[in-house]
Amino acid sequence: MLEKWFEIIFDHKISLRERMFRVVTGICMLALIFILPLGRSLINMLLLAAGLVIMALVVKFSIKKECINGGATVITLLLLVLFPISFFSAGGFYSGMPEWFVLCFVYISITLEGRRKGWFFLLCTLETLACYYLAFYYPELAAKNTQSHSFFDSAISVIMVGVLTSLMLIFLNRIYEEENKITIQQKKEIEELNKAENHFFASMSHEIRTPINTIIGLNEIILRGDISQDIAENARNIQGASKILLTLINDILDLSKIKSGKMEIVNVSYETGELFSEIVNMIWIKAREKGLEFRLQVDSSIPSMLCGDEVRIKQVLINLLNNALKYTSEGSITLSVRCERLRLNRVRVWYTVEDTGQGVKKESIPYIFNAFKRVDQEKNRHIEGTGLGLSIVHQLVELMGGEISVNSVYTKGSTFIVMLEQDIVDDKELGTFTLTSRARSRVGEQYRQSFEAPEAHILVVDDNDMNLMVVRKLLAATKIQLDTVLSGAECLRRTQEQHYDVILMDHLMPEMDGIQCLHRLRAQPGGLCQSSPVIALTANAGSDNQLLYKKEGFSGYLAKPVSGALLEAAVMSLLPKELVNMSEESDLSEIGKDILIFEQTQRLSIMVTTDSVCDLPESLRKEFGISVCPYYVCTDKGRFLDEVELRADELLLHMLDGKSGHSEAPRVEDYERFFAEKLTEAQNVIHITMAKNASEGYQNALEAAKSFENVTVLDSGHLSSSLGLIVLYAASMAEQHATKAQIVKLVDELKKHISSAFIIKSTHMMCQAGQIPKRTQVVCDALLLHPIIELKKSKMVVTGVEMGDFVHMIKRYVRRVLLDARNIDRRILFITYAGLEDRSIAYIQKLVKQYCPFERVYLQKASSAIACNCGAGAFGLLFMKKNDVAVHFMQAAPPEE
Repeated sequence: MLEKWFEIIFDHKISLRERMFRVVTGICMLALIFILPLGRSLINMLLLAAGLVIMALVVKFSIKKECINGGATVITLLLLVLFPISFFSAGGFYSGMPEWFVLCFVYISITLEGRRKGWFFLLCTLETLACYYLAFYYPELAAKNTQSHSFFDSAISVIMVGVLTSLMLIFLNRIYEEENKITIQQKKEIEELNKAENHFFASMSHEIRTPINTIIGLNEIILRGDISQDIAENARNIQGASKILLTLINDILDLSKIKSGKMEIVNVSYETGELFSEIVNMIWIKAREKGLEFRLQVDSSIPSMLCGDEVRIKQVLINLLNNALKYTSEGSITLSVRCERLRLNRVRVWYTVEDTGQGVKKESIPYIFNAFKRVDQEKNRHIEGTGLGLSIVHQLVELMGGEISVNSVYTKGSTFIVMLEQDIVDDKELGTFTLTSRARSRVGEQYRQSFEAPEAHILVVDDNDMNLMVVRKLLAATKIQLDTVLSGAECLRRTQEQHYDVILMDHLMPEMDGIQCLHRLRAQPGGLCQSSPVIALTANAGSDNQLLYKKEGFSGYLAKPVSGALLEAAVMSLLPKELVNMSEESDLSEIGKDILIFEQTQRLSIMVTTDSVCDLPESLRKEFGISVCPYYVCTDKGRFLDEVELRADELLLHMLDGKSGHSEAPRVEDYERFFAEKLTEAQNVIHITMAKNASEGYQNALEAAKSFENVTVLDSGHLSSSLGLIVLYAASMAEQHATKAQIVKLVDELKKHISSAFIIKSTHMMCQAGQIPKRTQVVCDALLLHPIIELKKSKMVVTGVEMGDFVHMIKRYVRRVLLDARNIDRRILFITYAGLEDRSIAYIQKLVKQYCPFERVYLQKASSAIACNCGAGAFGLLFMKKNDVAVHFMQAAPPEE
């Protein structure tokens, strides 16, 4: 029986609450057994024995009837009756019974639920107080007990209560541990199941895309030929059905990514006019074929360029419009776009899709966004689709931080409203946007190849014969000399014998996949195609795969199935221009944007990049090919990109009114996108950041670089134009074809020889940015103190203080910084400032010439991310001290601006 009880206690198939009830009640029954000898009277012993029997029956009945809370309540009431009786019959204070009241509190806390737990806690407390009160003021109510019995009973009770409570906790802890193990195991199983599901969907998508590629490709070849009307109609029907199947696969893949949390929203700058044009060109022909009127109403005040996930916005609108087309048999489909200005650089856009279709019943509206759910199934059984479209739309809108709603009157039509907030990139209004000016029909167009390149050689690598045949046929009209191979190893053999102008490479191939083949191709000894552009032509679809191919060094990406027009456009964009003869009838303007080409030119060996806080003139950045990753500037008007969306002068005017403003380093994902983009232009990236202890930029860039094997992040130890000086020297070294190790060594040495001292006119903004305490700011303002900030060991430290008005401050600062003129490298000086008037700048220049004339002097406004921390009137003289390192690595200074 005991063994069976233990099996039940640790059986996770039985509810946790029932097992806890069994354990705690069993412990209390043991307590009553131990209390029996303390009763001292036959009647009391009989009551306790009867209590044991009643408890056993209550446990059995409550478990059988699945009424645990009721059973626990009855047993609690029984304990509240038995304990006071035993208390007085055992001798009151002078017995071991007071210790047993603790067990009653424990039982209540573990077994009862809801409000009754609180009430019984209160009742048990009052009962305990009442027992003590009566025993103190009416000692005659308690049985007499000898001193020896009192000590013995008390000792036994303390031990037994301690042991029983410990047993209870041990059992409960064991149960919780078992449950925790089961939960962890179930979590692992669920995660593995999700991984298996995602892998299944990805594999299914890849495997189905391969035969669809053959169907669509060969069907396109049929449509290109001189065929009868019946055959052409059949071919177009095959083409339409294939595209529907492809849409279903994409929907399932998107739903899988959303469920697994792998769907990423990538905000980019896009032209609103182009977005609406693409949607119109995809929808209005379908509407016309179905005999429906397609209406377009676009707010003329919408900005011409916005920042958002263009791909997902287009997917949302096309899904809504396709849904409207499905359920509308007559009447019209309307797309309306309305814009509302929120702040200086942000708008709220409403996209409305309205139809005159059959509508949705009121009771079905709450379920309209459920996956695989089709409302009014019997009436809509003839309509194609899986019911995934609206579910994906709903989840994509939520991922983009927007809202979606639906208004519908059954048999009258439906209206879907999507609201998204987006940043403004170009404030210029879009203007009048009409359907007739944007729609283009291609129905019945005869195929014309876009170009001919009979002297060009391309290689196609794919382990599937049908895919090779499709590519050969689709490119046949271009007269390109095309070779095909079935493996990566064969590709490497061919590229040692023949130079190819472009290579089309499949990804998932046995033995050696496309990425491995590309890496070997780039490092192939004696290879003739080490620098040839390679396009990933693969059935692996999705934005995450696009990022993968870009990072690995592919020149472009095309997802199967691919049309002949897209394939031609991709190949033509990467072929040497002298080999291409354009056709007179070719028009690639509408399909060019659907091709993802990562690079158009030969990639650099090493590119030096930095952050927008480098404070370098734009002319020098362009001359040395220095790309910058922008910092953020946050104000009460929103978050802006440093120097891209907000200039320092505008920010300082904003902050002079007492409004807030502070800088933020780019996030890890910002750096990841930046590095991925730059790796399309260079084999290696060396990113030099602001001093690591002055900003989170270094740590974020370092974390982002872990995703790339060929990105190196270096701490400059400085900021502003001091950082810019180091970046200039490093970029010049890269132009002179220095190795990565040489540039890293140069940066490490140069940061020890940079003079980086700024003087602050007012400490107000430093205090607001949290760099100095309020008390320090008050003292500096009261005494006209102007701190001098220097960068030492990547930390900002105060190395001096100037006192007095601004003119005297400038004079003493310049003299102090340029005092040791013999040790100054006079080739280049940056006078970097924030909010200074022209006469103050002229005065600084005059003083500089008196103490230490430089060959080149750059007057540089500080970036907004720097200005918001130092405030108006701050400036610094930033230069290199004399050293052998700079002379050795760079014989010539940067040219004059």
